[in-house]
Amino acid sequence: MHTTRNTILEAWMSEHGYSSNSFAEAVNRAIERLAGRPGGLDGSSVRAWKAGRVTWPKSAARRALEDVTGLPAVALGFVPRGRPPSTPAPPQQEEPDMKRRTFVGSIAATAAAAATPGAASPRHIGMSDVNRLNKRFAEIIASDHRHGGQLGIEQEAAALADAALNLQNAGSATQRVRSNLYTSAAAFRSSAMWAAIDGRRYDVAQAHMREAQALAEMSGDQAIKFRIWSHAGTLYRHIGRPADAFAANDVARNLHLTRRDPLFGSLGLARQGAIHGAAQDPTGTRRAFDQAQDAMSRADPADYRPVWMIAFYDQAELDSLALSAYLALGDYPTAEYHAHRCLSALRPHMIRSRAITTTRLAHAQLAQGAPDAATATAMKVAVEAATRHARVTRMLQEFGAALRATAPGSPSVQTWTEHTAAWRMAV
Repeated sequence: MHTTRNTILEAWMSEHGYSSNSFAEAVNRAIERLAGRPGGLDGSSVRAWKAGRVTWPKSAARRALEDVTGLPAVALGFVPRGRPPSTPAPPQQEEPDMKRRTFVGSIAATAAAAATPGAASPRHIGMSDVNRLNKRFAEIIASDHRHGGQLGIEQEAAALADAALNLQNAGSATQRVRSNLYTSAAAFRSSAMWAAIDGRRYDVAQAHMREAQALAEMSGDQAIKFRIWSHAGTLYRHIGRPADAFAANDVARNLHLTRRDPLFGSLGLARQGAIHGAAQDPTGTRRAFDQAQDAMSRADPADYRPVWMIAFYDQAELDSLALSAYLALGDYPTAEYHAHRCLSALRPHMIRSRAITTTRLAHAQLAQGAPDAATATAMKVAVEAATRHARVTRMLQEFGAALRATAPGSPSVQTWTEHTAAWRMAV
């Protein structure tokens, strides 16, 4: 029987450094966490997935795959039973950056060719074009959780937003397809916006935000509107404009989607709590997080949600936002409590989030007069995040300054100085 290799899964595993055996172990651990029993997969099981001999894993394995990767099974190249597989792209040997540039270029070339005057017949733009974009969006989300606010992620997402828009003029399409193309363009532009926020490129983030908001309105998609306005609230919180942050987050929270799906309501409330923390409002902070926790408990895990939502919002993210809020309030014991909860629940693909949470935990410990413990915690941050992620780099610089101010001449200062020097040599 002819089988089609799952090149998407292969590419994801390669990017994240998994062999067939190590990936099977990660999925087995996730099955045990989710189902309370050990998973029975091995390297041959994963090789069967990659070879296309198994196109739709069992439900327990699919849930575990989502837990490990932060992506739904279909975004990893699996095909539900009864649905014909799409024609795969031929295997490529280029580096990941080259693959991404080739993909963006191919979409742009398709749009340009279809829109060329005098073409024999206009091309029909269909849901297969949208689905190709959606697969790339899932990969953008995965790269963001691994690497954080890199300029390359921002530029790639912006280019894909433009490519999605170019398809609007590349041929005939139904209204459903056109709405989905606007949704894809808005989603990519919102990822560019988030990468710029995460990389502390705030002026650029605001430019992405304005375009993303316009695209979201044309799409009519409630979920992407929520994402963009919620990110806008985060942007304003980071640049010290709490009134604007509340106003933007309120736009997200007032969408009827938050009443239909309590998980969206929970995320809106949790981000509201983070803004209350930045605004030095302890009562508002506690109220918002209590309500966010309650809303999360009422959310149905079986409800359909977009890939960006299921990839990151869970109990760990709620605790991460609470950690940020209580750290801003100066309530360091409560901040430390949420940091430990977050770290214990973070999914394996949340590499950037783990670095940020670990750094914040170090700050909370230092503020409670524990420089040795704080230094040991800060030293757990991976060198790549410490040196290449703007937000983490800045927080670690602030940690070093606080450590030298509060424990001058201590062994912890010497240890930290030597550790950071080793980081610089590793870059």
